[in-house]
Amino acid sequence: MRVIGIDPGLRNLGWGVIEAEGSRIGHVANGVITGAGRDLASRLLALFDGLTQVIDTHAPDTAAVEQTFVNRDGAGTLKLGQARGVAMLVPARAGLPVGEYAPNQVKKTVVGVGHADKSQIEHMVRLQLPGVEIAGPDAADALAIALTHAHFARAAGRLDAALRRASA
Repeated sequence: MRVIGIDPGLRNLGWGVIEAEGSRIGHVANGVITGAGRDLASRLLALFDGLTQVIDTHAPDTAAVEQTFVNRDGAGTLKLGQARGVAMLVPARAGLPVGEYAPNQVKKTVVGVGHADKSQIEHMVRLQLPGVEIAGPDAADALAIALTHAHFARAAGRLDAALRRASA
């Protein structure tokens, strides 16, 4: 299973692609797409085009996007929500199922605690993907989101198999 993890942002949208087969997980690629342009529409278009190209190039089977947390700045939260909409639209348009994960769930899965900082996330991503060159903190977060999705997809697969055995 090839997974793309996406960390939405208007200025920087992080992405990371991993390959998961059984208990083996490997790094495929990662990067950051910059929301170029002064106005919101131009930034969203740059994110859409960039993410479309990444998905076309790396052909993932599934996608995972970090859920937006609401902060004190309502206007900023709404703008981030629009970037998140692009992050969900592009893989859905490509026919990919899209999973969503809360930031604390990603941190608990990858680091073991729900309030880990960015340096802890990057460190644990490096441990799980030895030799990876990470394009920046947003790409590290995206790889963590992909790892979380792979973990939960494996768990769901085991649950489905157990349910099939139980009903047979």
